[in-house]
Amino acid sequence: MPPRPNGPRLSMKESLQQLDKKTFKRLLSYMKAYRLHLILVLFCIGVSAFASVMSSLFLQRLIDDYIAPLLLESAPVFTGLFFALCQMAVIYIIGAMASLFYNRIMAIVSQGTLKTIRDEMFAHMQTLPIKYFDTHTHGDVMSHYTNDTDTLRQMISQSIPQTISSLFSVVAVFFSMLSLSVWLTLFVIVFLVLMFKVIGKVTAKSGRYFVRQQQSLGVVNGYVEEMINGQKVIKVFCHEDKTKEAFDERNNDLFGNASEANKFANILGPIMNALGYSLYVLIAVLGGLMALYEMPNLSLTGMGVMTLGAIASFLQLSRSFVMPISQVTQQISSIIMAMAGASRIFALLDEESEQDEGYVTLVNAEKHGDTLVESEKHTGLWAWKHPHSDGTVTYTALEGRVELDEVDFGYVPDKIVLHDVSLYAKPGQKIAFVGATGAGKTTITNLINRFYDIADGKIRYDGININKIKKPDLRRSLGMVLQDVNLFTGTVMENIRYGKLDATDEECIAAAKLANADGFIRMLPKGYDTVLSGDGSGLSQGQRQLISIARAAVADPPVMILDEATSSIDTRTESIVQSGMDALMHGRTVFVIAHRLSTVKNSDVIMVLDHGHIIERGSHQDLIAQKGTYYRLYTGAFELE
Repeated sequence: MPPRPNGPRLSMKESLQQLDKKTFKRLLSYMKAYRLHLILVLFCIGVSAFASVMSSLFLQRLIDDYIAPLLLESAPVFTGLFFALCQMAVIYIIGAMASLFYNRIMAIVSQGTLKTIRDEMFAHMQTLPIKYFDTHTHGDVMSHYTNDTDTLRQMISQSIPQTISSLFSVVAVFFSMLSLSVWLTLFVIVFLVLMFKVIGKVTAKSGRYFVRQQQSLGVVNGYVEEMINGQKVIKVFCHEDKTKEAFDERNNDLFGNASEANKFANILGPIMNALGYSLYVLIAVLGGLMALYEMPNLSLTGMGVMTLGAIASFLQLSRSFVMPISQVTQQISSIIMAMAGASRIFALLDEESEQDEGYVTLVNAEKHGDTLVESEKHTGLWAWKHPHSDGTVTYTALEGRVELDEVDFGYVPDKIVLHDVSLYAKPGQKIAFVGATGAGKTTITNLINRFYDIADGKIRYDGININKIKKPDLRRSLGMVLQDVNLFTGTVMENIRYGKLDATDEECIAAAKLANADGFIRMLPKGYDTVLSGDGSGLSQGQRQLISIARAAVADPPVMILDEATSSIDTRTESIVQSGMDALMHGRTVFVIAHRLSTVKNSDVIMVLDHGHIIERGSHQDLIAQKGTYYRLYTGAFELE
């Protein structure tokens, strides 16, 4: 199998390039379906920002027009003040309702967007070649659906609306400050320039570490998933300490990147608060001096004198001006982390789908005399349908004749693992592959399935180059029983029906009987309706294998591939499983991979492989007579490694 890397290793430049405008634009494209929702959100954000500004400006009116005059009256009347407070209460309520409303809408937008992304990811994942899953850890792939999408959820539902709200507030507050004092506003702008320089230095350092954090997280998830699957092996070989050491190494890498990223991100808040309080004090001092010495105050309404109410209102506005900027800086870390997650998701979506240039399809057929015609119903007779450029169609009966002609192959171009492999399997023949681990036995079956494409040579199926056959049709004609059985959460009946989704209950039961699985299935608590979970962990290895044979049997394929299907079960169970496989193999072309030579000696042709070369071929009797490698294997002169 091809090498599996520990995880992505990107340079600093490559990591920063992931946070480009294209990634953000692509993310926004998923939100197009919610245009009306987003327009309503913008409107509500505007209303909320307006309410916030009005509350700050109200301080000037409250102090200068109501509180100060009332202090000078001997019999103050509070009616005007009461109505002013009621007006502001209404504005506050409208602002609060607008804020609540847009946050609820953004929850819908974020979850809907993530649903679309997850749907697209999963659908695209089904189109990826086996090579992708052989070269990426399962935990790292799962990380796209969990950690990466969760960072997007936080950005869409919180960071983006809060950033937009802050921008609205900054603009509204800026003009409100100008309406009070141009001089104090200019001072605030100069102070903010210094703040942005500080922010820029901090965020530049945190950004690169957030990208690394997401990558390290994928590596850790991949390792944890692998260790969970191999927990029994770890305990059997007392490998716990080594496993913890390896995990600690990966976890320390994640810790280093995450702590560096969050260290810089977390100090932004205190820095912004400290600068904000400093600005507050400086404005209070400057405003007080302007009012004390009655300095001319320029505002959008003209020249005037700084009043106590204007100072109080401006102080409140300055807080409202700095606070949104502080909020934006605090959201930058979430946005950077989300964009790192988005770039990983889009990298998955941009993985090239499995290519299929085939045009020959597999159809149900029936004979009219000596002529094959296509049938809409299942007839038990299959045919290859060849469309031609002139519009005509021809049909070739599916017989199960497989031929490899001088095939070379390597999982990576510069390392060939199969060399000049040729074989010919007649319909109904049983072909066995024997050889040490890594000799190339499973690789040959992968090539017949077109999980990988050959480097050189030809593979023909019923005389048709398999490159011309559509991959789903090719694989539909091939049944596989693997050493590692995969059972899915669902009933026994559903697991058997996985081989043929339109199979009836009667067909599934017949397949189970053929595989010798019917007896133990009926002894389960609910028989065929017993729900399996955890990959059928409640069943023995032999029972799980019998269900997988039944699954292959219900598909009724003309060609079967048995990849060491009995190597992990005991001898007694093997005889039961072997009996089921013998019934399944009857009348079919069969390729068998086995370490136990007793299971292959009745094969029509046995091929002995060594380092990608076929070194011997013939029947059991022929190979014994040759007294070569197979003879020494069979007589125990040496064993397969």
